[in-house]
Amino acid sequence: MKKFKEFIVKTEPFTVDLVSSVLWEYDIAGINEQENLLIVFADENSLTNKAILESALSKLADEKVINSFTVDEKIIEDKNRNEEWEKGREVIKISNKIIIKPSFKDYTAKDDEIVITIDPKISFGTGGHESTKLILLLLEKYINGGEKILDVGSGTGILSIAAIKLGAASSVAVDIDEWCYDNCVENCKLNSVDKQVDIIKGKIDDVSQNNFDLVLANIQKNILLYIAQEIRVKVKKNGVVILSGLLLRDEDEIVKHYQSLGLKFLEKEIMNEWLAVVLSKF
Repeated sequence: MKKFKEFIVKTEPFTVDLVSSVLWEYDIAGINEQENLLIVFADENSLTNKAILESALSKLADEKVINSFTVDEKIIEDKNRNEEWEKGREVIKISNKIIIKPSFKDYTAKDDEIVITIDPKISFGTGGHESTKLILLLLEKYINGGEKILDVGSGTGILSIAAIKLGAASSVAVDIDEWCYDNCVENCKLNSVDKQVDIIKGKIDDVSQNNFDLVLANIQKNILLYIAQEIRVKVKKNGVVILSGLLLRDEDEIVKHYQSLGLKFLEKEIMNEWLAVVLSKF
């Protein structure tokens, strides 16, 4: 049975958004937010270890962002990791239209609600994190019907699934992580959109298609900067790019970089410390 590293991270004060954003910069597979701690998962072969995470948190302490922290590490088996990850999974109301739920929770749709079933395991994209919520809210605005979508760093596949259910014609979901690929396949089948979502294990360069109406990327800032040119190539003229996974402090650097490549800033949405920006290729 496959094994994973599990890190229990506690900080004082417990600044969830900031600490999570720092931890996502490392080679981890997922973060489970609890009431007063974070459960961080990494592949057994990941270079991420207790010392690396302690070093990252020490920098926050030096900057007086947090006062103290603890990190505990252990190896867990796949079965135990799944059980831990499912703790606290609830039905999430994103808006009056979009509802996210795990398969083991019952929910009956009301009126025009779209119910998306996501069993996240350790793939990023449960619907609970602000960065995911921001894109989902923007999808309601920018999908009018019949769009061709590219979902970069697709994780659980939640954005592709939502796009199809909102009326998009097709989506290409690409993620470099094998676990994310498998989880995306499972979730697309759960939501009966597997015929409309082409799932690729790889990088954006491995996507052969171009001229996408809408490109979505909910990824850490440095990666969004690194793949900016590839995103520009993939989106069609007058097409839309929605970027998330960003903190408020990332706005200027991201917007200026994408503008330098010929994309026009349209708008931004903010939720707590997190930011999503919308751009268009002209």
